[in-house]
Amino acid sequence: MTDLAAAQPLLIGLILLWTAYTKLKSPDQADRTALPRLVGESRALPTYRAVAVLEILTAVLLLASRAIGALAAVALSVSFVSFLIYSKVVVPEASCGCAGKSARPVGTRAIARALLLLATSTTAIFATTAWWSAGPALLLLVAEAVLFAMLSTELDRYWLLPIRRFKLRLSHPYAGTASDHIPLVATQRRVLLSPAYRAVDGLLRSDIHDYWDEDGWRFVSYAARYDGHRATAVFAVPHQDSAPESVRVALVDDDGLTVYRPTVLATA
Repeated sequence: MTDLAAAQPLLIGLILLWTAYTKLKSPDQADRTALPRLVGESRALPTYRAVAVLEILTAVLLLASRAIGALAAVALSVSFVSFLIYSKVVVPEASCGCAGKSARPVGTRAIARALLLLATSTTAIFATTAWWSAGPALLLLVAEAVLFAMLSTELDRYWLLPIRRFKLRLSHPYAGTASDHIPLVATQRRVLLSPAYRAVDGLLRSDIHDYWDEDGWRFVSYAARYDGHRATAVFAVPHQDSAPESVRVALVDDDGLTVYRPTVLATA
């Protein structure tokens, strides 16, 4: 138990450096969180950056094996859990803003990740040696890191979506599904299998935002980023054609103007 506690600062420190980096790299995420509601629109961005600085300072203390680092990590974790619960209750449409660009509303995975950070930080308080003296206990951090990754929706496109695509390629579940009452999950599967999705996958920053049916088509939208600016990716999925190549996609800006459409799909 002592070695396990001693190993925790290494993992927590690396996680906090990662989350701080993503906040400083994408400060515009502050507007998508509940911070504007909590502290005011004018103070949301400075607060978001201040949190990143606190994360860096805490990470440095943890990696230097200072006891106060674990206490600071616990304080941060309690703040994160409280903020996420506040977001889910008061501003349910707000995103987490925890680690990178994500337009998904705060969900159970984000709260579970914050609770896991709180648990590991609390464990670190009982460390009596430096993390580099933890010995074999350091190997357990691999399992903890995997769990953190599985709870991080921001990392889904690196592991979860590829797994989903692989599973979908094993079968074609869309024969006979042409109807106006196609489940959303079926539409999502068609989108994931389409050349249109592969053409813009690297630009997407969320899961499905919205969907609607119109004139024999189902439209689904995702938050996206194009040429450094916020955009929306709109996929058009025909009800009467289950071929993956029939799916179309366009990226539009906040004014509804098309900013990008894969040319290989435009004439298909």
